[in-house]
Amino acid sequence: MIAKINNFEIDLSKSIDISIPLTNTDENPIAWYIEKPVIEPVVFGDWIGKVSKGKSSTNFNNIFFNPHGHGTHTECLGHITNDFYSINQSLKQFFFFAKLITVEPKKIGDDLVITKDQIVNLLTEKTEALIIRTLPNQLDKKSRKYSNTNPPYLSEEAAVFIRESEIQHLLIDLPSVDKEHDEGKLLAHKAFWNIKNTHIVNPDARFNATITEMIYVSDEIEDGNYILNLQIASFENDASPSKPILYKI
Repeated sequence: MIAKINNFEIDLSKSIDISIPLTNTDENPIAWYIEKPVIEPVVFGDWIGKVSKGKSSTNFNNIFFNPHGHGTHTECLGHITNDFYSINQSLKQFFFFAKLITVEPKKIGDDLVITKDQIVNLLTEKTEALIIRTLPNQLDKKSRKYSNTNPPYLSEEAAVFIRESEIQHLLIDLPSVDKEHDEGKLLAHKAFWNIKNTHIVNPDARFNATITEMIYVSDEIEDGNYILNLQIASFENDASPSKPILYKI
């Protein structure tokens, strides 16, 4: 099926999923010092909500997970503010013109950092969403245990440049745009959302801008321009598990 979005034609039958599935196995990626997700049937006495157990006509599972630590998720500025803001209220449009770039973070001291210069050199045209794939791009990003590993991150200057480039939606294949242990500074988050004070949010903060973390973009997907369909669950929470889908133009 061919659709026209933002004056571009895309084939809806050829979707490119860059999300990571959420499972209750050891293959699930984990960040922020938590355990793997729990997916298990409801139990009432001797009744178990699982067809294969013989007493239930349906599979009826409870799911316990953390959107920030258990896989692909999209967050709004409510992630770092004193006042509550919901991703479900912040994200009201779902199709965007997007640019996919590939970056090898630079070694700076003990850290690996995506710098402003790298983004400037690759972001040569205006776009609504920016998707960053980092190198090396091992398949184990889909199951990696990130806690206490000091993953690469985005410099504050790079985040400022992305904001000043009027990019509304930033997607990255890391557990955070910020350094894992940064004393709570969250410089890239604050720079992207233009937040000057997390307790009293400034009127010019970017209430409708989003950050999506822990995506996976396989090597077969070429850098370039796409239409992005950014799908979330309707959680009234600062973040939701999400399913970003790309379409070739």
